[in-house]
Amino acid sequence: MHYDVFNGDADGIIALLQLRLATPLDSQLVTGVKRDIQLLAKVPFQTGDSLTVLDVSMAKNSAALQQALAAGARVFYADHHQAGDIPQHDNLQAHINLDANMCTALIVDELLQGQYHDWAITAAYGDNLLKVADGLAAKAGLRTSQAEQLKELGTLINYNGYGKTTADLHYHPADLLRALSGYTSPFEVIADPDSAYHVLKAAYERDIAHALALEAVHQSPLLRVFELPDESASHRVSGVYGNLLANQQPDQAHLVLTEADEQHFTVSLRAPLSNKQGAGTLCAQFETGGGREAAAGINLLPKQDLTCLIEAVEAYYG
Repeated sequence: MHYDVFNGDADGIIALLQLRLATPLDSQLVTGVKRDIQLLAKVPFQTGDSLTVLDVSMAKNSAALQQALAAGARVFYADHHQAGDIPQHDNLQAHINLDANMCTALIVDELLQGQYHDWAITAAYGDNLLKVADGLAAKAGLRTSQAEQLKELGTLINYNGYGKTTADLHYHPADLLRALSGYTSPFEVIADPDSAYHVLKAAYERDIAHALALEAVHQSPLLRVFELPDESASHRVSGVYGNLLANQQPDQAHLVLTEADEQHFTVSLRAPLSNKQGAGTLCAQFETGGGREAAAGINLLPKQDLTCLIEAVEAYYG
């Protein structure tokens, strides 16, 4: 059995999309909402199985990875999140790049020598690597209008990955991958009036309008904090809303708090775009937190710890 294990956001979906366009393979898809990252624990691997693991932290999946390797499974692993100690094992092919200007789809793009480069650019836009994506688009000879199309599509695919559960999403990430797999180019998706692009575009515009009407609940020269209510629309839009805020004020950090229940927030942290470091380290200080240098999150932050988080963010970037 082969398992494709991937994050349900734009980077994870498009990283796998590129691989399967290049090498079609009958596989079991293992994925979930954006914050569902301990995915390897869901795989019932056996000796002789193979796994492709994309865009989930190796550090967060360390125990399950060790078990898979011990069971004799072969693992291809590509990622840009916190890795911890990478096992040295003949059955592990690891492609880990923690550079703040790298994403998993770009790692795959390099391995495939740019075979589906427009898709990789779309993923970079979706992962909020806007300057990187702009540079790649210009180098590829794309017009500004084409780059904007890829930016919008990447944002929409990323938007679809956020939710408390997959019931909040417009498409289960596995279904969205299947829907996109019939298109060798992202421009084909955009041109098709019946594609997921048009469904997500209409939904995103409704959701983001509510978020944009909110005022900051905390603001300083270093940080802006916004709070969203416990609604499906809030959970769907929280990640792309954080990216949008970061691009509005690139010298400030941003926290988006979405009420998870009466005692907890779900947190998205964006480092200042002018100083893309530290987000993963800051969030990892809290029990359910983690991420990468530029963007990270905390699945369940006790509300009484919010002041501590704000102070830690301001101290770090100050």
